[in-house]
Amino acid sequence: MNETLHMGEINTLVIDRSTVPGLFLKALDGNDVLLPNQYVTDAMHVGDTIDVFVYTDSEDRPVATTLSPKAMLGEIAFLEVVDTTPIGAFVDWGLMKDLFVPKALQKRPFSVGEKRLVRVIRDEQTGRLVGTEKITGGLEAPPRDFYPNTPVTFMIIAKTPLGYKAIVDHRFEGMIYANEIFEEVRIGQIKEGYVKQLRPDGKLDLSLQMTGKAKASGAADKVYAMLQANGGMLPYNSKTDPELIQKTFGLSKKNFKAALTQLVGDQKIIVKENGIYGI
Repeated sequence: MNETLHMGEINTLVIDRSTVPGLFLKALDGNDVLLPNQYVTDAMHVGDTIDVFVYTDSEDRPVATTLSPKAMLGEIAFLEVVDTTPIGAFVDWGLMKDLFVPKALQKRPFSVGEKRLVRVIRDEQTGRLVGTEKITGGLEAPPRDFYPNTPVTFMIIAKTPLGYKAIVDHRFEGMIYANEIFEEVRIGQIKEGYVKQLRPDGKLDLSLQMTGKAKASGAADKVYAMLQANGGMLPYNSKTDPELIQKTFGLSKKNFKAALTQLVGDQKIIVKENGIYGI
């Protein structure tokens, strides 16, 4: 349970009392916040502990919601522009009240309907949550326990001559290299992948597949699962065209062959001229 209320974050709070506008939730220090009726369910009772996101309403009063925003305080997301004004723009971050991005924090003017990369910050003067396009300064150094093959979720943010820049878990900078991509990748896409290595400069090299022995094992699991889903036979083998393998399995020819070798060694398949058969 939260010691105090934390704006822009998920808070674990106790239901203190029921009122006409909704439930009041309290932190350990006694500070409370309203959960409006539209988020209250029959399963919520005084004394229960619940998780809520705390931000400010249209009148800049702290308010709670059971909805989760597309990005919380300090996090980064591609958000759609829903309105513009002379002093800034509003983006949809998944809550009833849209997130305001002041004009001074925009790299170029926003247009309704486009998606922009925005980081959620707290305005130092008002205490309100706002958005900014100033991303780099808000990125954090990845934790040292990001070892090779650590599963991560990342968002593709830009294409470069080397590959694609990505934001990992909303907070860390990473790169996935073009020669290691064997599936469709586009700007704004959310991908599940793995840490390849943590570089000395504090940035992450990423991969869409596991690396080393784990990579071969993961590829083998993928091929075997597809084999079982197709009745125990697939019309592919080590002589199949690399582009067809990439399109079908999302694997390079090298990784596909390694997967077949492992599955044969595990006595799960036999490979014939016309395809792969389950044993």
